[in-house]
Formats: sequence, C-alpha cells, structure tokens
Amino acid sequence: MNCYISAVVKRYFIALSLFWFVTVNSYAQSASSVGGFADKSHYLVDSLKLDELTQSDRNLLDSALTWYHKAAHDTDKLNALSILCENMMHQSWHKYQFLHYQMIKGLIKAGPPPALHKKYLLSLAEALNNIGYIYNDQGDITKALEYYHKSLIILEETRLPDGQVGSKSGIATSLNNIGYIYEHQGDIPKALEYYHNSLKIREEIGDKKGIAESLNNIGYIYDDQGDIPKALEYYHKSLKIVEEIGNKSGIASSLNNIGVIYYNQGVASTDLSPDVSDEASAESEAKAKGEASAKLEHFTKALEYYHKSLIIEEEIGNKSGIAASLNNIGYIELEQGKLTNSLNYAMRGLEMAREIGDPHLISKNSGLLSKVAKKQGNLTTDPVLRQARFEEALEMYELHILMRDSIKNEENQKATIRQQTKYEFEKAQLVKEQEEKEAARIVAEETSRRDNLQYSVILIAILVLFGGVLALGFINVSERMAEGITFFSFLILFEFLLVLADPYIDKWSGGAPGIKLLFNAGIAALIFPAHAFFESRLKGRLAKK
Repeated sequence: MNCYISAVVKRYFIALSLFWFVTVNSYAQSASSVGGFADKSHYLVDSLKLDELTQSDRNLLDSALTWYHKAAHDTDKLNALSILCENMMHQSWHKYQFLHYQMIKGLIKAGPPPALHKKYLLSLAEALNNIGYIYNDQGDITKALEYYHKSLIILEETRLPDGQVGSKSGIATSLNNIGYIYEHQGDIPKALEYYHNSLKIREEIGDKKGIAESLNNIGYIYDDQGDIPKALEYYHKSLKIVEEIGNKSGIASSLNNIGVIYYNQGVASTDLSPDVSDEASAESEAKAKGEASAKLEHFTKALEYYHKSLIIEEEIGNKSGIAASLNNIGYIELEQGKLTNSLNYAMRGLEMAREIGDPHLISKNSGLLSKVAKKQGNLTTDPVLRQARFEEALEMYELHILMRDSIKNEENQKATIRQQTKYEFEKAQLVKEQEEKEAARIVAEETSRRDNLQYSVILIAILVLFGGVLALGFINVSERMAEGITFFSFLILFEFLLVLADPYIDKWSGGAPGIKLLFNAGIAALIFPAHAFFESRLKGRLAKK
C-alpha cells in the first residue's frame, strides 16, 4: 500500500494526530455488536468481527474512527480512513479501502473548488493503487493491473503549470507495482521497462529507499533469468543504499537475496565427494575437485550473508525473518553434512514459526527437520535410535505436508470463490455505476432547471425594481425615501451579480478568502459609479419637481 499526497509530510502529521488520539482516547468505544458483528453506525462497515482483530488493530481502529466521527471537514475524514487502509494488518482493511474509495468519488462528483479537487484526485490515485494491491493479493492480476494503470493515469495528468509531475513519488510507486505484475505474468521485457522507469524517477527525486527497492526488484529478475553477475550487481547496489540510510529490514532482505544466490550456486555444483573411478583421468579428477571447492566456497558465502541477515532480523525483532533465516542456514548445514547444526537451526526456526503461526514457515522448517532426521536414521547403526529417527522424520514430514496442503487449499478455495463471484460482482458493479450516472444526470438536470427558473424570476424582479427607480422623478416622494429605494435596488443588483459570479470566483481564487474578497470589492467598485449617477440624476429630477 502506497501514499501520494505529499507522502512524507502528510504521513508525518497524520501519524502525530493518530498518536494523540491513541493517547487521549484510551477509553475508545468497544464493540456494540449484534450476533458477533460490530455496530456499523460507529465502525462504518458491515460484518466486522472485532474478536478477530489483534489488540493493535483494535486500538488503531477505535482511535482512527474516533478521529473520523469528530472530524469537521471531509479532508480529515479521508485522512482517518487512509490511516486505517495504510496500517491495519487484518484483511478488514479491504472494507475500509473500498469505503475510502467511494467517499473520494462522491466528493469529486460534488464539484469541489480547484485546490480541493486536486487533493481529492491524488487521494483517488492512492485509493486506486491500494485497491490494485488488494486484487493482486487475491490473485486477480487483471484487475490489479487495471487499477494500477488508473492510478498512474491520474498521477501523470496531475501536472503543475511548468509541466512537472504533481507526485513523482506516487508515479514511481505505480510504475514499480505495474512492473511487479508484468514480472509475475512472465513478461520480463515489460517488467524491466517499468522497473527502470520507476528507478529513474526515484533517482531524480532522491528517494533512496525507493531506489533500493527498484534495484532489488531488477536484481531479482536477473536472478530469475539466471544472469547471476547482473543479479549480484543490483543486489549489492541495493544493499549499499539501505546500509547508507540505516534501513535494517532492507539490509536483511538484500543480504538474504545475496545468500540465496550463493546457496543456489552451491546446490547446482556436483557433490562434495565425487565418485572417481581408477580409470578416470587426472584432468577429470582435478575438475571434480575444482567443482567441490567451488561448491564449498558458494555455501560459505551464502552462510556469511544468511548469518548477517539473521543478526539484523533479531535486532529488529522480525520473527518471520528470523524463522526464514534459520531455515536457510539449516539447509546449508545439511548440505555440508553438519546434521547437529542443521537440526538446531531447524528446531529454532520451527519454534519461531509456530510462535507466529505462519503455515509457510512451519512447512519449510518441519520439512528440513524431516530430512535431517531421515539422514540421521540412515547413518546410525543402533536399531532403536534408527527407528526413533525415522519416526521423527515421518512426524515432521506429515506436519510439512499438512501445512503445505493447508496453504494450497486456502489458495484454491479463494480462487474458487473468486471465480464463482467474479461475474456477479462485475455485473453488480456495472449496474450500480449506470444507476449512479443516471441519478447524477437527473439531479444535474433538475438543478439546472431550478437555477434557470430562479435566475429568470430574480432578473425580472430587478428590472421591475429599476423601473420603479426610474419612475421616482415622476412620483412625489421625499428625497430620503428616493435615496433609500435607489440604494436598496443597487444592493439587490450587487447580490445578484455575486450569485452569478461566485462559481467563477471560486475557480479563479481557489477558495482563498482574501482573493474572493478582492473580486467582490471589484464588483462593488464597478457598481458604485452607476449608483452615484442614478442618485445624482434622481435628486436633480426631484429638485425640479
């Protein structure tokens, strides 16, 4: 999920505001639920189960919604929802993102002043990007790409008068996201094109964190394509930048990626103990030894980077990263025949994976433990110990398969549900959009008819009023009464001109009160000479009368 509206400054002030609400509103509303679901009047969305949320998400949700309900302006309401969308970990943030999206569309449709219109467009780009992320997470790549492109179009069209892009950071993020989609569709040339375009913008604006991300993504493509020198080049460039800015999670990720390359190179080599027959030539033996040496060197390098990554993951308390690094190290120890070391790392990894409840990491570490136990069973001559190791291997293998299948079943279930509901969802969305367009058209026509009728009535009334002013010289009234009638007539004319000019003044002034006041003063200055002329002529006519 990514933000576009003056991203750093906006998030800084929003974060401060949210922190204030968390502190002040520690008594925040608890769930008023019916049948297990939270009260929609406060929580805004349907079917929200608070007991499924972590305490952190509960605190975030209650504080942000307290801010939302107390907000006097729509911009503050949008910011409160944006905070939920950007920071809530539970999938319920999807509901708030679609609510955020619909709210922005409604505000834009209402025709705000230019300055607010631009802000709403940038918020819309942010929402579209996040919805693209949701569809990508659900496996609907086509929809994800559609929303990423919509976000990119809005950001590229939001330009300043000198031609500069209004939100280069947002554009770079959209380009990066689109590149990610093309990469996973297998369209490598397009993926590289978008990644490089994203990198170019991030270099222009000095976004070091973004530059490191782009370099890492490009490195991953070269890695996947088997161009190891290029992959290492980009991984090391990314590592250098994250080290400069002190981004520890980025450092751990880059170290891990480099470690994976060396591990794969080691696995791709021949066995450490090649079977060389008596008839094998000295050249073949030398080649086998060279390959074994290369394999050892690759594993040593991989271990070096995996251990560095592990140290950082432990420093920042990233438990999933710790479990993954322990598993990576354990596999290399297994490859090198260090079964005790491999066993220790795998057990630590499994314990950490179980602690955080990650089925993927449980599957990986239990799979490693199964391999270690099986190898230990094959190496021992003690039948009792051998049987115990094989039973342990079977137990861990069953856990590995159970976790692996649970992941696949969940993915398949999600895919089936998406397939079943896709047509109905898209059809409902189309009907809803058509109904909204028709309703908006009817409202616009009714408003236009009403305004035209009222303008006509007001204009006729003003003409009648000025007709009465012109007749004052022929009607015997006091001079003070004539001045009052004349002043009132010009006051009504002034107010009518303000009503007519107000939409244009709003557009030109951007809603700034000082500039609007200057425009109003200008209209008054234009009317004043006419008022003085009428008044002097009227006094002359009354004097003669």
